[in-house]
Amino acid sequence: MLEPSLDLYGETFEKVDALFEDLLTKSHGLYVLIVDLKGFVIAHNKALWAPKPPSLDSLATLIASNYSANIAIAQLFGEKGFKEMVQQGDGIGMYVEELTDKTLLVTVFDSSAALGRIKLFTKKTIVEVKAVLAASTDTRPTMNFDDKWQSSTQSLIDGLFGASK
Repeated sequence: MLEPSLDLYGETFEKVDALFEDLLTKSHGLYVLIVDLKGFVIAHNKALWAPKPPSLDSLATLIASNYSANIAIAQLFGEKGFKEMVQQGDGIGMYVEELTDKTLLVTVFDSSAALGRIKLFTKKTIVEVKAVLAASTDTRPTMNFDDKWQSSTQSLIDGLFGASK
């Protein structure tokens, strides 16, 4: 089963989310995402002024695929890979940089944001997120399915498919 390569929860998630809000405010970006190389969205945030984003799952899959293609291109030139990617159209741009060896930090911006500002604050955020991840002591939450959960789930299934005999 495919699983994301990075789990964020608890205080670590809250700290990363606050860093994302700061990045968006200072850079004038629209969206920020952590995407792993398997195409999962690990975390994301949206600026208050940003329009509804496209499907984040589709975006993450395409970004991961594009990043893999860029590694192959870099290898044609004898490079191990490219550490960052910039894609910029008339209205929307995207800056992608490695966060860890298995994840990318993606900042999406519009034409009102300067690329230099996006790069500066994205790079700063990467350093800060790495520090948060290194200092994290959060333990993975455990799922406890008690009797109440079991009986409510059984009632739901009975309601959908009829009572078991």
